[in-house]
Amino acid sequence: MRILDKYILKEFIGPFLFGVCAFTSVFVGTGTLYRIANLINEFGASAWTAFRVLVLAMPSIIVLTFPMSVLLGALLAFGRLSGSSEMIVMRSGGQNFLRLAMPVFIAAFVISLGTTAFNEFVVPQANNAYNRIINEEVKHSAAPKTQDHIVIKDVHGADIASLMYARQFDGDTKELKNITLQEFENDVLTRVENADYAVWDGSKWVMKDGIIYDLSLKGEIERTMHFKSQAMPINQTPKKIGESQRKPEEMTIRELREQIRILDENSVDTNKMKVEMYNRFALPLASLVCAVIGAPLGLQKQRGSSSIGFGVSVIVIFIYYSIMTLSNALGNSGKLTPFLGAFLPNILCGITGIILVYRASK
Repeated sequence: MRILDKYILKEFIGPFLFGVCAFTSVFVGTGTLYRIANLINEFGASAWTAFRVLVLAMPSIIVLTFPMSVLLGALLAFGRLSGSSEMIVMRSGGQNFLRLAMPVFIAAFVISLGTTAFNEFVVPQANNAYNRIINEEVKHSAAPKTQDHIVIKDVHGADIASLMYARQFDGDTKELKNITLQEFENDVLTRVENADYAVWDGSKWVMKDGIIYDLSLKGEIERTMHFKSQAMPINQTPKKIGESQRKPEEMTIRELREQIRILDENSVDTNKMKVEMYNRFALPLASLVCAVIGAPLGLQKQRGSSSIGFGVSVIVIFIYYSIMTLSNALGNSGKLTPFLGAFLPNILCGITGIILVYRASK
């Protein structure tokens, strides 16, 4: 890496880290601490429980602050370089703006990749633990007696052994209704079982009045068989089923994809889950988009003021998240495709950033 690249990257890293701390503090101070105070006042949560809730809330907040921080870092870095006329000296030496901004763009791309991994391996587990502590330890709330769209999978090692979908679970009668059970061997679907309902006999789930489809390796039906009673390869008790159903934000991308597939096969609306899955890629990519926007904006007039750079970043962030909120809502409702509902902010802001970079390079 050239000395100039290191110098520009150093100008970016400081404001970026400051932005992570500042924006995280804003989110925590305006939302999370208020919710924790309510938990203490209304439910008598202990200090240890409140501390754990605060820690577990941090990952999902930090993911939101990375694009904001990249934008702030790019604005302030190039604003300072331009304000002190260093950018003029660099460009008079034959350096193109795109080349000068490349270290920041590469850093933003690395941040995007890291955020994607963080969003996949850390955030879902933290969200799941966060909700479990609040529901079980603080509110002591029981799982709903009736739940719709139950999905249970049985995993052996890295392979799925079975995947069960039930349109409804009735906790009072301990019944699963309208069941589809898929069985796999080496991740290949080999059998599908459909049943009107299943009952808990005290030790296992038993399906009633169903049909079995044995499949070939090509996915074609080789044999069918009707049954009156058939044990299910699902060992979760009724209580465990009620507690095990997770929200989309508590699932990994692979789990979301599996759930979407089986719900689609049963004609269930999965737009919201698809938008959530695509957001796992779209939100981290926003860091790169914000770098493309922030770098040329840092060259504008009155660029030497840090307060103006901070103000511009707040305006751009507000516009980005306003578009994201609207497009996500349209994607959830089916007015936009889920992919477009998640990526529309990146597309619009990315085009704007490319235009700004092109103009700055002229």
